[in-house]
Amino acid sequence: MCGIVGFVGEHRPDVLAAMTGALAHRGPDGDGAYVDAAAGLHFGHRRLAILDIAGGVQPMWDAERRCVIVFNGQIYNHAELRRDLEVEGRRFFTDHSDTEVILQAYLAWGIEGMHRRFNGMWAFALYDTGTGRLLLSRDRFGEKPLYYTDQNKVFAFASEATALGRHPAIALSPGALPVQKYFAYGFVPGAASIYDRVHKLPAGAWMTLDLATGARELRRYWSFELEPDQGARAQDVGGYVEELRARLQRAVAMRLAADVPVGVLLSGGIDSSSVVHFAAQATGQPVKTFSIGFDEPSFDESPYAARVAQHYKTQHVVDHLTLASAAGIVPEMLGRLDEPIADSSLVACYLLFRHVRRHLPVVLSGDGGDELFAGYETFKVLRWAKLYNSLVPKPLRSTMSFVAGLLPVSHRYMSLDFKIKRMLSGLREEPGLWNPAWIGPLAPRDLAAALAVPARTEEVYEDAIAAWNATANQPGGGDLVDRTLQFYTRLYLTDDVLVKSDRTAMMHSVEARAPFLDIDVVDLARRIPSNLKLRNGTTKYILKAAMTGLLPDWVLTRKKQGFGVPVGQWLAKGGLKLEPPADSGYSIARPMLEKMLAEHKRFAADHRFALWAQLVLQSAARNA
Repeated sequence: MCGIVGFVGEHRPDVLAAMTGALAHRGPDGDGAYVDAAAGLHFGHRRLAILDIAGGVQPMWDAERRCVIVFNGQIYNHAELRRDLEVEGRRFFTDHSDTEVILQAYLAWGIEGMHRRFNGMWAFALYDTGTGRLLLSRDRFGEKPLYYTDQNKVFAFASEATALGRHPAIALSPGALPVQKYFAYGFVPGAASIYDRVHKLPAGAWMTLDLATGARELRRYWSFELEPDQGARAQDVGGYVEELRARLQRAVAMRLAADVPVGVLLSGGIDSSSVVHFAAQATGQPVKTFSIGFDEPSFDESPYAARVAQHYKTQHVVDHLTLASAAGIVPEMLGRLDEPIADSSLVACYLLFRHVRRHLPVVLSGDGGDELFAGYETFKVLRWAKLYNSLVPKPLRSTMSFVAGLLPVSHRYMSLDFKIKRMLSGLREEPGLWNPAWIGPLAPRDLAAALAVPARTEEVYEDAIAAWNATANQPGGGDLVDRTLQFYTRLYLTDDVLVKSDRTAMMHSVEARAPFLDIDVVDLARRIPSNLKLRNGTTKYILKAAMTGLLPDWVLTRKKQGFGVPVGQWLAKGGLKLEPPADSGYSIARPMLEKMLAEHKRFAADHRFALWAQLVLQSAARNA
């Protein structure tokens, strides 16, 4: 994996060096630069050498030296595309660089044609000297980040917002609406970032900038759309099972291709175990697998991972940690986070990728399985939520939530009282707001009271409402499972799960690859009806059916456990310190924060999500 950066403006090689240097952790194996002083164009690159180590140096030109590119990611079907391009007469000078495939695909097929053919994860900037046009592109799910900004006559882009801030013309200051969205979701969804005037290139989009005229165009070439097969019946699983097996097998095999060793993250759940199964099948030799264990049983998945590793005879490496030692790395990790996301499993991911880097630089993960195949516990409560919503009068819902709040507080992992309180709190809202209310640091009706700047519900939750309504015009558009899937795939996966994976992996110069996000797997998942994803209360039904006979039964029937750390305990017992915020309007208001912290410490209420979100935001503000 790599880090890319660039800007259009006054010739400043020292500034380019500073911006590129801010991404050194993303690419420890080399750096490169290209400057066209006449055009005011600056490209910087940091390289993590994974593929074509000798020939893949960047910035890279095509053989005719018309186009130059800086690229972060992997095009997994690059060998197939190279063969097609060679048939069309395109000339290559590298042995097997996927970067050069992008250049030649652009020249042969154009912007739209190249994007239709790519299967991979990427963020790249390509400058066409013939047209004087800069092209920025990001993969379908946004596995690879790309920020851009236009400030003080400088247009700049980078893999991380922090690198943008190294340019003297660019300021990183939190925006009022993004901060409100951050506390509503736990991340900033969509094209906005936490910083005012700094944007994310949307997942599945490209943008061009004409350097001579400043004309700009942004287009979506892909978005996740559920298009379930019409007429499919719950018992018609055989065809889906065979096709899902074949596509997953191919996706894993493609992601094992590298010029360096590749391992697999293993939790012992169905997603990671499926990846291990197909990896072992593809290599025909022991796979290296990685997990971490904690001393607190409710947070420890390592025994499940060890059992799967023993079954497949993998070279399994476990890093056992105390929760106290995990808490100790929080300030260091948050100081390197770039843009804040309030997902406390960041800590566990950081430790896991640190563990991986001691052994190798590339791993496969199970990211995407929960979002594509309805794997979260949330899906199980949807039918009860629908019943509750239709039978319980609105005035009574607040009373029910208040009564649930009287239950004794526990800071154990996903304790029963925590789940009941979260569910009932979310059900006070309209159905389109259930999902952000269930996962967000602050519930919709608490948001305006908690923040110094009042929040407008329509603006703050516009992304969630759009995802909820995305299937409204399709047959069966009122399907709660599909509507919830849209939220998790469009928002939570792109702007939380994949950001968390990218940032924590790249802090340790590790490349993480997600077979479940292979476009062929995704296209199949989009067509599978919701009653084959959640069936009679069984989550991931179709995936479990596909892996039956391949994985041991005890993997398929294992109760789902998330990847977490006890931030609730740490905050209650003083293991993590919250500073009193300045009254800037971009945080929880000081009186409310002090009240929350006091209630949390005396176990009168569980404010772990909101307090953790405040801690992460404070750290981001200090390090911007």
